[in-house]
Amino acid sequence: MNDATNFDIPAPVRQMAEKSVEQTKQAYDRLLEAARQAQGMFADSTNAMGMGSKEIQEKTMQYAEANVQASFDLAERLVKAKDLQEVMEIQTQFARQQMESYTQQAQEISKMMAEAAQKAQPKA
Repeated sequence: MNDATNFDIPAPVRQMAEKSVEQTKQAYDRLLEAARQAQGMFADSTNAMGMGSKEIQEKTMQYAEANVQASFDLAERLVKAKDLQEVMEIQTQFARQQMESYTQQAQEISKMMAEAAQKAQPKA
């Protein structure tokens, strides 16, 4: 019987996957640039946005960029994996790292929101 967890990924399949990842990353980069421009126009066009809100929005955008980049890094690592066992190791490591990252990001955003709310309260 063949061991199903130890098979090689054919080179043409790997090359096609690598090209697909690269094309998707290029499309994402264009989308991200458009989102940055839209964010900038929105921030410039409104006086209602307080400094705390702007900082939270910027931090959220940074986190979104980092999380998407981590996903692209994962995809690149996965297409270069030699076998199913390596794929599973890469995926497990990614899941663990992202959970830690999401927890840290949520804590930071919560802290920023609390600070912004505190600053927005009228002084007595």
